[in-house]
Amino acid sequence: MSATVVTTHAASVVGDGTTGRSRAASRWRRWRFPLGLLALACLVGLLAALPQPVTSTQSLAPDNPLPGGARAAAQILGDRGVDVRYVRRVSDVVRLAGPGSTVLVVGDELIDTPHTDALRATGADLVLVDASWAVGELTDSLGYGASSAGQPQTRTADCDDPDAGAAGTITASGRLQALDPSAVVCFPPSDGSAGSAGAYGVTTTDGQRISVLTDRAPLTNARLADEGNAALVLRMLGHNERLVWYIPSPADVNPGGSSRPKATDVVPPIVNVLALQLLLVAAVGALWRGRRLGRIVTEQLPVVVRAGETTRGRGRLYRRSRSFGHAAAALRAGATARSCARLGLPRSAAPQVVIDALARASGRPPQHIEALLYGPPPTDDHGLAQLARDLDHLESEVHRS
Repeated sequence: MSATVVTTHAASVVGDGTTGRSRAASRWRRWRFPLGLLALACLVGLLAALPQPVTSTQSLAPDNPLPGGARAAAQILGDRGVDVRYVRRVSDVVRLAGPGSTVLVVGDELIDTPHTDALRATGADLVLVDASWAVGELTDSLGYGASSAGQPQTRTADCDDPDAGAAGTITASGRLQALDPSAVVCFPPSDGSAGSAGAYGVTTTDGQRISVLTDRAPLTNARLADEGNAALVLRMLGHNERLVWYIPSPADVNPGGSSRPKATDVVPPIVNVLALQLLLVAAVGALWRGRRLGRIVTEQLPVVVRAGETTRGRGRLYRRSRSFGHAAAALRAGATARSCARLGLPRSAAPQVVIDALARASGRPPQHIEALLYGPPPTDDHGLAQLARDLDHLESEVHRS
């Protein structure tokens, strides 16, 4: 009969009496609270970042879904194979545009002559929307007439341009004039009061096709489906496979420079929120793990310096640095404080009150008191010594009163 021997292996124990499992449990209890806060912050940041749409509120921007935006037109152009590139700097226009592409310029309040020169140098077809100044800079064949502003109204093409003819009618305002027989102007006012003026024009300048639309309304999400606005916009912007959608920005100041983005341009906005959350987690962790050091313990100074020695030491420093102004200010401040205390005046008394009180107490003229207490500082040792004697005499007179 054989005996069965059962051997049990105890858990490995280190010198301090702990095991790997007990140390792991202790660390988990210690760090579970900050780790939970960190996980919660990451979860909130992830939830805040995921549903955030890539949109803007810029007027006529291709990513703006609001009524004043132009996201509908941009998406339709994209579905038809047009590569739409949205930029805010003319340097990006120069980099992306060229012959065989189209550049849409919306507004011209923030651009200057170097910008229009850069646009002309691209050789791309230009479409100018609500850009009266840029029209005059880029072509001599078209120009804005007087009183071009007004409410959008339904207008008929009434011209030979194929794009305008396909649209038939649009809702727009503006009075664009043809200054050259080669220019074509379409969509005159319905009342016929503007003669050859219209809301849309086309011309060719130095081999560059330039289309001008005086009103933003046909491009907007709110008006794109009205009349023939969509037909005109899609044909006007869809002539080429690439469309550079340029809306000038206040930062657009370097037409010929590089368009390297700043760090703030490439960092998502949610990063600021995550940084604040991490800062909050760090502050909570510091408060949680911080240890109270107790009351402040006073320590006896190893050396006791007498007040007289401190005063003489400061005086030697003033003399060595020839700081007569600081020394005179200290003498005057001390004499004034002692005299005011003698007369019952507060330390915050106005200079004129101090002068009048010391003049009555000493019998001296106020002008002499003012020059003694508030006059210019001495410029040498002799003047400083004389000031000290005069202040001492003044204090003596005040104390005798």
